[in-house]
Amino acid sequence: PRGHPDMYGCLITSAVSSEADLGVLFLHNEGYSTMCGHGIIALTKVALETGLLPISSPETIIKIDTPAGLVTAYGRIIDGQVQSVYFRNVPSFVVALDETIDVPGLGSVRYDLAFGGAFYAYVQAESVGLSCTPESYRALIETGMAIKKAIMAHRTIDHPFETDLSFLYGTIFIGPPLGKGADSRNVCVFAEGEVDRSPTGTGVSGRMAIHYVRQEIKLNQPMIIESIIGSRFTGRVVATTQFGPYLAVIPEVEGTAHITGRNEFVIDPTDPLQKGFMLR
Repeated sequence: PRGHPDMYGCLITSAVSSEADLGVLFLHNEGYSTMCGHGIIALTKVALETGLLPISSPETIIKIDTPAGLVTAYGRIIDGQVQSVYFRNVPSFVVALDETIDVPGLGSVRYDLAFGGAFYAYVQAESVGLSCTPESYRALIETGMAIKKAIMAHRTIDHPFETDLSFLYGTIFIGPPLGKGADSRNVCVFAEGEVDRSPTGTGVSGRMAIHYVRQEIKLNQPMIIESIIGSRFTGRVVATTQFGPYLAVIPEVEGTAHITGRNEFVIDPTDPLQKGFMLR
């Protein structure tokens, strides 16, 4: 009664590291996630425009502790308002390219595996007969979950330092752009069949690692990626680093956020549905 299966949340905490201004935990329909790009963008907007943290022009920097590590966000400020936010993510890296997995009902599916704050399998939508459009919404969920479950059953997913991050978070379908000026489009199906209406900041970060390893982009070369509804993030690689056994990139992702309301949730102890329900 208090949300929907595609709803996402940010729980603000005190900072954990000495560098950070605050911390955050991310919530979705299955529980908690390790990192969220659109959550960072929204949190920066809210923290600065509601006075949680001081705001100054032309740019305000916020350092945020996330479960995946320290993320630095930059709010572009005009007339006291956050016009856009870009953030520098945790080291992002490629685990495997051009892998194949046998998926029941689909056959052999080719995918790339990369980490951008969470681990994703990247699949060309056309290769499984789909498009990255609202019309394919249900099929994207079903196919994305089938691919995710098949990969999880076939291989282990290991983060080089944190066992809590060692799991496959979702499937990202990639397709051609539909809007003028965009370079690509993708749709992320994650958690328990949740669909990201944004281009997915962690997913874009993983894509930056993939494109850089494939020598398809250079340092500081922007790439505009659309979501299922046409909203956009701009990603780029701003640096490289060694991260355990992986040559990783430091991705930068930029987008916008808008405050839509203020809500107070109430839980009646006598409500038999106080813990909520999902029909999907």
